[in-house]
Amino acid sequence: QVQLVESGGGLVQAGGSLRLSCADSGRTFNNWAMGWFRQAPGKEREFVASIKWNGGTTIYADSVKGRFTISRDNHNNMVYLQMNSLKPEDTAVYYCAAGIMPTVSAEADRYTRWGQGTQVTVSS
Repeated sequence: QVQLVESGGGLVQAGGSLRLSCADSGRTFNNWAMGWFRQAPGKEREFVASIKWNGGTTIYADSVKGRFTISRDNHNNMVYLQMNSLKPEDTAVYYCAAGIMPTVSAEADRYTRWGQGTQVTVSS
């Protein structure tokens, strides 16, 4: 079964940085738009960032704009989320997702494959 596997989460102090990675075991990675979502305890899952299948378009949630950067490597079936200037409110489980779409989307329903998530904890 084609899987998405996230890595790179951990504990970091406020103001620090982390880089999340997501490996796609499928053979048609460059057909898929990729997204990152997160879910904090007691809260609903929320959109973080999305990138077009060819990397040509990206969108971000307002809460992370200017601090987070999504990128992808289609040769190695990887998508990344560089997170800088982290804040305690960024603490959540971060999920990688894949969806077939012409561009990008912030809507979780557009994504049909999901990873298991990686925990990010930002201490104050």
